[in-house]
Amino acid sequence: MPYLEALKLALASILSHKLRSFLTLLGVIFGVATVIVVVSLIEGFNSYVDEKIANIGTNAFSVSKYAIDDFSSMEALNAARRRNKDVTLDDAAVLQARGGSIQDVGAKEDAAVDVKFGATHLFRIHIRATTPNIAEIKRIEAGEGRYFTKVEEERRRNVTFIGADVAEKLFPTTNPQGQTIRIDGRAFEVIGVGKAEGSVFGQPQDMYVAMPLSTFLALYGSRRSLNLSVTSTSPETYQDAVDEARVVMRTRRKLPPAEKDNFGIITPSAINELRDKIFGTIQIAAIGVTSISLVVGGIVIMNIMLVSVSERTKETLPPPTSRWV
Repeated sequence: MPYLEALKLALASILSHKLRSFLTLLGVIFGVATVIVVVSLIEGFNSYVDEKIANIGTNAFSVSKYAIDDFSSMEALNAARRRNKDVTLDDAAVLQARGGSIQDVGAKEDAAVDVKFGATHLFRIHIRATTPNIAEIKRIEAGEGRYFTKVEEERRRNVTFIGADVAEKLFPTTNPQGQTIRIDGRAFEVIGVGKAEGSVFGQPQDMYVAMPLSTFLALYGSRRSLNLSVTSTSPETYQDAVDEARVVMRTRRKLPPAEKDNFGIITPSAINELRDKIFGTIQIAAIGVTSISLVVGGIVIMNIMLVSVSERTKETLPPPTSRWV
């Protein structure tokens, strides 16, 4: 049968059973749309993690007291808390002096504080205590003013760089620069306001105050573990920088070759591996379940095709002949 004639017959069959054809197409459309939506959501989630969480900084990775695997369970975390030593400013200084593929090393610590200006009181605000170079490593941008400098860090100045949400709540009608706020009762001069960062998984990223790490350690005590942000000299030397940092940290802790690291080196790839470990099975199952709708749509099409062929077969059968002549 010529293709043109087959096409005409198929079109005629569709037009002669409009409701049946519409319901068939509707099932297939819903099946395809469901798979597309689920796959898009999964890809969007992966991109969101890459951008908001795994995006540590330009050619950067973190050195901390805990590794990614230590957060797999409470037992592993408690074991790491007992086993692992604190990461200190001395570690940062040794890594910085290492040179090689390591370009820069910054340190930071987090806590929760109360912030007050006039009659406005904010409780349990996230504090970012950092060295000045963290602004460049983490690509922190100022919407107004500036981040604190190395001189202010060395002299332990009471200066602060606040988030956009904090600025909006404390200074709804005035310029925050040059104003004095109180952090846990201590006076700090506002020198800058960060550019709005939005939220991550519904958690606002602009409700914070930042201060020099030296000031924080002088006020809140230095017996604590820090998080170090380390950058490589270029993307090509990134893995070399990671390896050099691991050698330095293991050497400082006098770890034998066969012993496990008692510290953590967190890279974007390690975060992505953790994401795949947690959500990989869920993502595969979600795609598999939604794909069932495509199978159902295919079965419906096969059924309609069988009915159409059966109808055409009846039309082409010769009429029955009489048994009597």
